[in-house]
Amino acid sequence: MREFIDANAEWLTVFQLPTFAPDLKPTEGVWSLVRRDIGNLAAADLGQITRAVKRKLKMLQYRTEVIDGCLAGTDLALDL
Repeated sequence: MREFIDANAEWLTVFQLPTFAPDLKPTEGVWSLVRRDIGNLAAADLGQITRAVKRKLKMLQYRTEVIDGCLAGTDLALDL
């Protein structure tokens, strides 16, 4: 990896992030919302848990302001 980085240094910028940094991952915010929703679910089987998780993720898919909030919680910028 170091060789690749050195060979492409004219166009490649590498930022070393901590090995464990959940506060820098927007997906952690999404999973936190999912866990909050299904935290008290007394599931009869794995299929019921799977359906509950998929249902919550589908609901979040259409709530872009919530997803944007998860990104904003990282203090990272999304440059378009």
